[in-house]
Amino acid sequence: MTYELLTFQVTDRIATITVNRPDKLNALNDALMRELSAAIDEAVSRDDVGAVLLTGAGRAFVAGADIAELAGQSAVEGKARAERGQRTFRKFEQSPKPTLAAINGFALGGGCELAMACHLRVASDAAKFGQPEVKLGIVPGYGATQRLPRLVGKGRALQLLLTGEMIDAAEAYRIGLVNRVVAAGELIDAARAMLTTILTQGPLAVAHCIEAVDRGLDLPLDDAIALEASYFGLLSASADKAEGMRAFLDKRPAKFTGQ
Repeated sequence: MTYELLTFQVTDRIATITVNRPDKLNALNDALMRELSAAIDEAVSRDDVGAVLLTGAGRAFVAGADIAELAGQSAVEGKARAERGQRTFRKFEQSPKPTLAAINGFALGGGCELAMACHLRVASDAAKFGQPEVKLGIVPGYGATQRLPRLVGKGRALQLLLTGEMIDAAEAYRIGLVNRVVAAGELIDAARAMLTTILTQGPLAVAHCIEAVDRGLDLPLDDAIALEASYFGLLSASADKAEGMRAFLDKRPAKFTGQ
């Protein structure tokens, strides 16, 4: 597919999706949301892609939604827009291939929500985070009220949601919003290194870890660990399990095939 508002490049099994509206601080308009949906679909479907790196061009990751499009929306239109965005972000969250947000600058509103929908987050030391929707008289629409408490706890999440305050990368790391903070010039290399490490693991195991966490997080504990046991049993019959354990006993790197 040809993209106008983002770039899509595959190198060494990592698909790098770069949001490319730097003149608008990569704000999420409807057209860009459609392209993000198509891009994650393409990444998941391609055999030459094993992981997804999402970042932004210029000085923003994504600085939020395009307010010009939101200003005139009705209640019905607003709900529909939120539901479309939630479906797109859920694709990043439910991808069987690991998704990592490399947060290079402002990640505000919908941008912070997009980062939270990815499995992992690596931030530049220049990154800024926030959910400023209350300053506009609205609530977040793309999942922040649900994902933020799951990541940082109810109290810290409500502080950010109710004050609309912006925090820096160090604070984001302290509260558990991001996995790692690196110097700005090291961001993409650090993100790729993390994904490269994941790509050496069994792809079926990685996909089932993602699914177990996603499905089990809100289940009662007994149901969640039963789900885990079913995946443990399922993968015990896989060729990757046989190869992984044989390689461990032989003291050599495993050669996984995803079977």
